[in-house]
Amino acid sequence: MREEELIIYKEFADGDILRDVVWLMEHYRSGDGRARPLFYRCMHRLSELAADHGFYGNLWHCYLTNLLVNNENSYSCACEMRGEVEGSINELVLHDIAIFKEFFDYDFTEMMVVLKAPEFAVVLAYEGPSADSKIYNRRIRDRICTLAQHFVKNENAEAMKVTLTQFYREYGVGDLGLHKAFRVEHTEKGATIVPIRNIAHVYLDDLVGYEIPKQKLTENTEAFVAGRRANNCLLFGDAGTGKSSCVKAIANEYYERGLRIIELYKHQFQDLNAVIAQLKNRNYKFIIYMDDLSFEDFEVEYKYLKALIEGGLEKKPANVLIYATSNRRHLIRENYSDKADRRDEDMHAGDTVQEKLSLVYRFGVTIFFGSPDKKQFQQIVKTLAERNGLKVPEEDLFLLANKWELSHGGLSGRTAQQFIDFLLGQTKG
Repeated sequence: MREEELIIYKEFADGDILRDVVWLMEHYRSGDGRARPLFYRCMHRLSELAADHGFYGNLWHCYLTNLLVNNENSYSCACEMRGEVEGSINELVLHDIAIFKEFFDYDFTEMMVVLKAPEFAVVLAYEGPSADSKIYNRRIRDRICTLAQHFVKNENAEAMKVTLTQFYREYGVGDLGLHKAFRVEHTEKGATIVPIRNIAHVYLDDLVGYEIPKQKLTENTEAFVAGRRANNCLLFGDAGTGKSSCVKAIANEYYERGLRIIELYKHQFQDLNAVIAQLKNRNYKFIIYMDDLSFEDFEVEYKYLKALIEGGLEKKPANVLIYATSNRRHLIRENYSDKADRRDEDMHAGDTVQEKLSLVYRFGVTIFFGSPDKKQFQQIVKTLAERNGLKVPEEDLFLLANKWELSHGGLSGRTAQQFIDFLLGQTKG
């Protein structure tokens, strides 16, 4: 069976359909009674694949393409964000692509007639929904469906290999290539990096105000993505001032240049080394993102983070940075008992203070986000209202906004956005 002759492209996550369809290609004329029921089961699984992934068009081609863009092997990982590589591996890959070319070019017409299954024609020209799927958002789904169409147009295996390699260079391979943001889940196999399917489509230009903090964050991220030296960042300040939104915006701004965001919570710090082990040999740039980071006296997880940033024996990979947001400047709760003039509780109180401050000192860039004053708040409200097409006289808008902020968290960008959302909810279509 041809799929067993593959050398580099092996062990597909959804390889059962491939194995069954190839068996049908070789046995459908034999009169084996298992063929027709298996053909219908393959139709079922391809239609379920379309529902889960949002695929449309020729589902067989989309399925094959999905296998190729998700198979993390020595060739695809070497090509991600870099393009063509040299060496004998190209001959082995070309062998595999030639087999896939046969699968793409296969004509199911005779099989449909022999097995009396004309319904397969629907699978070959499937009309799917336009909404996001369970697995992919529309952007990723469309890329895969378009790539499948390009493969059909390739005249031979050499051209198909070039097309696939170009895809790896532009978008990467597997979950890390196709998705922008990830979370960490602890499973029986250890720390697993899982895609976040729907990240907010916010960009830095969408965030009103805070031009200096945004510039500092952009400059550091730009250096990191460009392969220059960059620092870990701590974004601190008042609640609702856009710290987390800035990190989400960075993920959207720099995705096309190979930046990926991995969200990690402090109770997962023991998985830090396992996560980094999965990232250090990939060709992307990774930001490990820690939102609302702070520690109480009794919490010692911050020591894992200290060792990772600077101080552990193993050096942090050059393709990994840490970005954290916090309402606390020093991250770790400090008490008056930590001060040097309180000698009844700690003989070395100064050491206690330095221990707690040493974590924040390991962030090379600290960026402050302060609450806006009344005038800045009104400007944020005005800008958001204009962007959303709200036709409210400015005097009335500011009066309503001032009343809103007094009972909804005070002056902040978040409060302004919530106020605009409230007005939009009151507006009749």
